[in-house]
Amino acid sequence: MKDNMNLIVMLTYNDKTVKNACEIFEACKNSKAQCWGFKEEGLEPDKMKKLFAYMKECGKTVFLEVVAYTEKECLAGAKMAAEYGCDVLMGTMYFDSINEFCKEHGLKYMPFVGTVEERPSVLKGNVDEIINEAKLCIEKGVDGFDLLGYRFVEDAFELNKRFVNEVNAPVCIAGSVNSYERLDELKSIKPWAFTIGSAFFDNAYGDDFARQIDNVCEYIEK
Repeated sequence: MKDNMNLIVMLTYNDKTVKNACEIFEACKNSKAQCWGFKEEGLEPDKMKKLFAYMKECGKTVFLEVVAYTEKECLAGAKMAAEYGCDVLMGTMYFDSINEFCKEHGLKYMPFVGTVEERPSVLKGNVDEIINEAKLCIEKGVDGFDLLGYRFVEDAFELNKRFVNEVNAPVCIAGSVNSYERLDELKSIKPWAFTIGSAFFDNAYGDDFARQIDNVCEYIEK
């Protein structure tokens, strides 16, 4: 993995994949972003499967982020990620069954931690308890974490900073990275990755989708 943070472009709005995801990727495939992802809801399965395959053909690293909370729903999301040929399963609450499934099918697994609710998701919990939960998951062999840092109902910066510093695994700060101020915060913390989805659709980083991606990539590399 490179030293700089990785931007994961999520073709999602309000935690659902957008209907024109295929067209957006086609227009942006030559941007600076290496990592691309979706949520498990919002796009027809056959279209999602074809788009994942096309992204892989284009040399991209692909992610499926599953916003689900029961073991049954989370495992269904893991099976979807395997069927679609994803590189990394993000999200789901941690379950041993999903961890084992991912290892059997060559998927990297980065679950949520803390108390995650609703859709769009929010994160609740005590910072110490969230970090301790992550350390237990590391012992079970997960590959990293999908931390909903800016969805945290309390002090997001404190959580993000402590989690990245105290958890010995790749951390993706996911959700609501919607300003250059937050990019500055992430640059000071240096997580392995962060996601941007809705903010691109809201033109938080410019007017053109591909240009926004490059704006963010260039900014974090400064």
